[in-house]
Amino acid sequence: MPSLYIDGSWTTGSAGTAPVINPYDASTVTEVDQAGPDDVDRAVAAARRAFDDGPWRRTTTGERGALLGRISDLLVRDREKIARLETLDTGKTIAEGRQDVDDVTAVFRYYAGLADKDAGRIVDTGNPAVVSRIVHEPVGVCALITPWNYPLLQLSWKVAPAIAAGNTMVIKPSEVTPLTSIVLVELCEEIGVPPGVVNIVLGDGPSVGAPLTEHPDVDMVSFTGGLSTGQKIIRASAETVKRTAVELGGKNPNIVFADTDFELAVDYVMLAVFLHSGQVCSAGARLIIEDSVADAVVDEVVRRAQRIRLGNGLTDGVEVGPLVSAAHLAKIEDFVAAARAEGATIRCGGARPDDPDLGKGYFYLPTVITDLAPDSRLIREETFGPLLTVERFTTEEEAVRLGNDTEYGLAGAVFTADMGRAHRVASALRHGTVWINDFHPYFPGAEWGGMGRSGNGRELGPTGLAEYQEIKHVWTNTAPQPQGWFSGR
Repeated sequence: MPSLYIDGSWTTGSAGTAPVINPYDASTVTEVDQAGPDDVDRAVAAARRAFDDGPWRRTTTGERGALLGRISDLLVRDREKIARLETLDTGKTIAEGRQDVDDVTAVFRYYAGLADKDAGRIVDTGNPAVVSRIVHEPVGVCALITPWNYPLLQLSWKVAPAIAAGNTMVIKPSEVTPLTSIVLVELCEEIGVPPGVVNIVLGDGPSVGAPLTEHPDVDMVSFTGGLSTGQKIIRASAETVKRTAVELGGKNPNIVFADTDFELAVDYVMLAVFLHSGQVCSAGARLIIEDSVADAVVDEVVRRAQRIRLGNGLTDGVEVGPLVSAAHLAKIEDFVAAARAEGATIRCGGARPDDPDLGKGYFYLPTVITDLAPDSRLIREETFGPLLTVERFTTEEEAVRLGNDTEYGLAGAVFTADMGRAHRVASALRHGTVWINDFHPYFPGAEWGGMGRSGNGRELGPTGLAEYQEIKHVWTNTAPQPQGWFSGR
């Protein structure tokens, strides 16, 4: 079946096909069509027509909310199929895949309920003959560009509010993991979303992403991914003064004070960094721990990390799957090589597993690294892998200073039994999300996004809907009178 969807029809691409690789064993899952600049032009033109001239502009907020509710029902129906596809595509465990589908369903249900809740507002002008209304309208044609680690989840954070607001869109998923994005478009087609409202083009950044973000008929770009690509998108969008919303990852501190329950500390340190083999934008890759308990906690983390069960995400009992690609595996190996060259201590991991059953896949052992300098690459750069670094502190002020010593500002956590201290530290941390005695949870009603180089937009919550809306002021004079400003007739 063709895998591009443009103007209500499935079509092949002008750039041939490319394989989708299962990272567990490097086998080919399927082949998908690849778009070129001409396909991008067709997709943008379809979205432009649908927004400017089609029936979509006349749909009500209630009608669009109902569409989102129907998509959520289909996600429930197809949960197992989609979760399995996500595992084949990304390598994550089937349990994570199912959780992803459940989270996506919750996002669509949330925006289905929110779509018709804000009718704007009336502003009192002090003149009883004037009605002053603030209304919200769609931005227009949106380019939605998503990463490879949570393909369907990250797409839902964009598609659901974009539809709720009345926009049209061109989706560009990561070329590494496009399969569940295709499925979501199939569901949109199944429920009868009008032609041109939702389009999908597949391919890499230079061939597809760049022409899409630079296109003069695109009104907004929403991007989740790496810092360097996000910077290029912002520069390209400036040429046509597009709206941009970018989430660019993080280097997230997990601050643990000595009064934290030992078992709780160890468990959450593991969860923060090794979930999905560390391929999470909010991963707690920087353990910042009070010196008096550091040795004991780190020793136990090292012991347990060596017992994490790696394998095929579809196999019961597997706790962590592979990295997503050969290229990403090479990147992780480069980070560890650099740490060794700097004189760091590799407490565990630091290599591919020697299990022959894992030899064909892109596996890397959970790794704990100590004795790093503050300016080390592993401390400063987002690694996006199963690499935990350890930093120590002795005072609350030092913990905050270390936690904020990053160019990023996406997320962080503080673990302590002292709630006063917990809230002081949370208030002082310059990160978009701060968890207290927890790590990783989010829910659709709370905004998500970062500070600093972690991005400039917010997804989820009411603000996630506002990203896809323009604000218009409508002034109505119900009793107009000549003003007589100029005396000549």
